Amino acid sequence: MPSVSLLSYIFSQSPSSTITTQFSYPHILISSYPHIPVPAQISNTSTAAMATSPAILITTLFFATLIAASSANFYQNFDITWGDGRAKILNNGDLLTLSLDKASGSGFQSKNEYLFGKIDIQLKLVPGNSAGTVTAYYLSSKGATWDEIDFEFLGNVTGQPYILHTNVFSQGKGNREQQFYLWFDPTADFHTYSILWNPQRIVFSVDGTPIREFRNLESIGIPFPKNQPMRIYSSLWNADDWATQGGRVKTDWSQAPFTASYRNFNANACVWSSGSSSCSSNSTPSSSSARGNAWLTEEMDSKNEERMKWVQSKYMIYNYCTDTKRFPQGLPAECTTASS
Repeated sequence: MPSVSLLSYIFSQSPSSTITTQFSYPHILISSYPHIPVPAQISNTSTAAMATSPAILITTLFFATLIAASSANFYQNFDITWGDGRAKILNNGDLLTLSLDKASGSGFQSKNEYLFGKIDIQLKLVPGNSAGTVTAYYLSSKGATWDEIDFEFLGNVTGQPYILHTNVFSQGKGNREQQFYLWFDPTADFHTYSILWNPQRIVFSVDGTPIREFRNLESIGIPFPKNQPMRIYSSLWNADDWATQGGRVKTDWSQAPFTASYRNFNANACVWSSGSSSCSSNSTPSSSSARGNAWLTEEMDSKNEERMKWVQSKYMIYNYCTDTKRFPQGLPAECTTASS
């Protein structure tokens, strides 16, 4: 989870003059969004291109169908951990909802721990005025030198875009934030958010489209999450001291309860139990593929590299790897050697 002071800094990195941009979800017009640096490429035209690209649409439809076919039951896979009744498992275990009101938020965690996996969940975010709220979906271990892989969705006032905040922690060190707008309204329907985590890389994807890759660069001294099993966590909570426009916009409690919904969880993953993994330690790539564990050696092909670069050029609004003010002594080593 990001620190308040660090996120306040990120949100303070705004242009000297107000930027007015037109950013369209399919049915929402966004204008006058001055508080976050907005890439010049973000426009109605670029958004429409993303929304209507045949390749993106076909991939999204295929991916959603695949996940739905292999979805798992929330009763079987998760425990509600807090919220005093605000988290609910519904529809015979096919749907989970989290709610937030002024008294409390809510959350859940996976029954299993995982050491590497390809993990997908479909999520529909809090609609309307979600300013001040954060919906977090992440993998994390425990302890002072924990590992963590973060998706966090920062709410906003009605008609203005959610911010997708990503981060990677290894051995207790994070500070690897990248933030994005989405090319659709994440409150109108369910969308699939995925984490591929294998010994070589971590890839964040949205509806099958990769948006970020963090590679294993232990060869140059950069720790990589590979030794600590992690659980899946998700929560909906109030963070109006930093979440929306750096804390300038507070939660409107007259809109409560705020609700986020989850379905179609799938974990093609190595389950860690009693000190051992469900995946064979001596599997070759071919045998892993035969057992359905091809993700253990999965790489980014040229097509996905191009798709990721396109998303980053059009929709990324913050990248620690370009923040020279934050790192005056030099950017982190991974920023100059590989995708991060």
